Amino acid sequence: MTSQELTEQIFKKRSFLCVGLDTDLEKIPTYLLSEKDPVFSFNKAIIDATHKYCVAYKPNIAFYEAIGADGWKALKKTIDYLHSEYPEIYTIADAKRGDIGNTSRMYAKAFFEDLGFDSITVAPYMGKDSVEPFLEFTNKHTILLALTSNEGAFDFQTLKNGEDELYKKVIETSKGWQNSENLMYVVGATKAEYLADIRRIIPENFLLVPGVGAQGGSLEEVCKYGITKNVGLLVNSSRKIIYASDSSNFAEIAGAKAEAMQNQMAEELDKL
Repeated sequence: MTSQELTEQIFKKRSFLCVGLDTDLEKIPTYLLSEKDPVFSFNKAIIDATHKYCVAYKPNIAFYEAIGADGWKALKKTIDYLHSEYPEIYTIADAKRGDIGNTSRMYAKAFFEDLGFDSITVAPYMGKDSVEPFLEFTNKHTILLALTSNEGAFDFQTLKNGEDELYKKVIETSKGWQNSENLMYVVGATKAEYLADIRRIIPENFLLVPGVGAQGGSLEEVCKYGITKNVGLLVNSSRKIIYASDSSNFAEIAGAKAEAMQNQMAEELDKL
């Protein structure tokens, strides 16, 4: 899916919501554990209840890796289900990969070719040759970690590197990489006040913004500093939606939470 196609979906659905599928067997409704594939059963129910209100899903790959081969099968089934039933949905592999070139190339093949994701999150610490193998897939997006929502982000990301903080140097440097027009960036909602500076460096690129909801980030603040005329935002919510209830009608309640966020986003879009 191209950025233009994603933007069209945003305006069509009046939403820039990304639902995180951080599916944890210890948190899903217990009755699902008797299912043959409880992870996929949970994901399918969440997707069916929320797809009208979001434009993207973001499985956090660690939750699938943690349960071994069954987890990978559930992940593949989830992406295949999205492709067959809701092909307009954008998919993000939240894998945070990044390694020497030939290894990154294999990661890219795994997530783009085998699993069929539209994009993947990538850690830039190893530099250009660890990221460009993902960017070689010109019909896919690479989402670079820039300024994350966790407390430890201040350990390194905001340290000064000359006149600028490290995260700004990462963003500025990445603009010179091969096919950099296919870069998106992770910027945490809990760092909304930094978005104005980030937009001065990358005024048009999409930003994936986690941290709204359970982590306390403000949607209004994110939009105040980060939204563009083409929106340019994917705001992720995971736990606040998918774990809103552990009752038998968990999916219905998740759908209501997603709809509430979509309504807030529609109000922000009306301001453009």
